[in-house]
Amino acid sequence: MTEYLMTPQGHRLAFNRLPGHSPGIVFLGGFKSDMQGSKASFLHDWAAAQGRAFLRFDYSGHGQSSGAFDEGCIGDWRDDARAAVETLTTGPQVLVGSSMGGWIALLLARELPARVAGLVGIAAAPDFTERTWTEELTETQRAQVRTHGRIERPSDYAEAPYVFTRRLFEDGARQAVLTRPLALPFPARFLQGTADTDVPPAVALALLTHASGPDLRLTLVKGADHRFSGPDELALIAATLDEVLEHAAR
Repeated sequence: MTEYLMTPQGHRLAFNRLPGHSPGIVFLGGFKSDMQGSKASFLHDWAAAQGRAFLRFDYSGHGQSSGAFDEGCIGDWRDDARAAVETLTTGPQVLVGSSMGGWIALLLARELPARVAGLVGIAAAPDFTERTWTEELTETQRAQVRTHGRIERPSDYAEAPYVFTRRLFEDGARQAVLTRPLALPFPARFLQGTADTDVPPAVALALLTHASGPDLRLTLVKGADHRFSGPDELALIAATLDEVLEHAAR
């Protein structure tokens, strides 16, 4: 059943949670995704079968939550996630972050280390706004963002183009995790498809190299794309969660 949380920033977040034993699981979705997606729904059912506490929610400007998508930025969505974890969960949690949600999970791990028991990144996209700005936009497009405050880019995941705003780029630089120390003192697993054209495997390798921690592993899946939601990929996510939960309990 969908419920709603009012955050300190005034965002009305839609969420769905299951009671169960700890550590709980928190799913963090991607850029312009919502909690009804295939991975979120699969994990909801998986957690229910395990009797495991589980939380999924929509960031502001996403899904059933309040706000306009093109007015948001990484810091806003990080604040949403922090409010959800602090208000709607109890004790340590395993964060499962898909794409942008992987970036959000890393930010939470930095800010709330006592509340994180483990982390699973699925095609994690840390600092993607910086890569978009420097590697994907032309100088003409960057000038358009500076002048008009926004640019529209086609997406493989929706008919309408995605809006990237100057605020999104500027805030993304402030939220970077690959340009400053990143300690992950808990079991962390990163799942990455070799056919991912949105977040190439080089990003996952850079993240693994940059982060520090006693138990970090990267799994590359040949032929998997950015969606990472086929039956085999979903089964791998579940198996990886089992492994993280086992290690977290030690």
